[in-house]
Amino acid sequence: MPVDHYENFPVASFLLPAHLREPVEAIYAFARSADDIADEGDATPIMRLARLNDYKRALLAIEQYRPFDDPTLEPIFKRLGRNIHDFGLPVYLFRDLLDAFSQDVGKTRYADFDELGDYCRRSANPVGRLLLHLYDEATPDNLVLSDLICTSLQLINFWQDVAVDWQKRRIYLPLAELDRFGVTEACIAAGEVTPQFTALMDFQIQRARCMMLRGAPLAHRLPGRIGWELRLVVQGGLAILDKIEANGYDVFRRRPTLGKTDWPRLAWRALTR
Repeated sequence: MPVDHYENFPVASFLLPAHLREPVEAIYAFARSADDIADEGDATPIMRLARLNDYKRALLAIEQYRPFDDPTLEPIFKRLGRNIHDFGLPVYLFRDLLDAFSQDVGKTRYADFDELGDYCRRSANPVGRLLLHLYDEATPDNLVLSDLICTSLQLINFWQDVAVDWQKRRIYLPLAELDRFGVTEACIAAGEVTPQFTALMDFQIQRARCMMLRGAPLAHRLPGRIGWELRLVVQGGLAILDKIEANGYDVFRRRPTLGKTDWPRLAWRALTR
């Protein structure tokens, strides 16, 4: 199993309280479908952006309690709108996700970590914030910890997918840090695990791990099954980082994933840490 911030949605999980399964599924369906518009298939960039703009107009219709002017969007947005209103979910968080997906259509490089962090703020952090609103746990302190976990999960997804992203001609490793460690795009294209690339990846892994550990106390603040679910997510992310290190930072030939044999160990860690 890869670490992907949408796949880490606790969709219909038995750990979720029954009354939250429907809104979580509605949010997931929105996020997954919008992400696929940006990334999947053979549509042109203009077509992708146009469809994402349709999503933005549908969100505005929800916010203004207006009917949709595009009936093809009703299956996703009628359900989403009902849950937004029933649970008082902030619409700006959905807009942030759409902004990030739109950015993915055309932006393939990030100058520095601040620029990448801003992308994570919109592409990953809204997921955790929406879940906290559903759990009625969206306190200022909890939101800060959630942002750390979600940004870390997004970064972990980038680092396990360096090769996958290159096939799309994307590099999420900040250009300033490529330059600092002496790693070229040609090195990434060739899949070369040089000492320079190893040092760069170790730096990225330590930063993501530190961020995850700083956010991890949130899992012990949240009650019952919700906290248990989050502890599993945290341990899964940390395990991917461990696997990248154990593979000698070779994310080109051995993409790190979690398999069935990993979950008993992760469950034990979630219980004891």
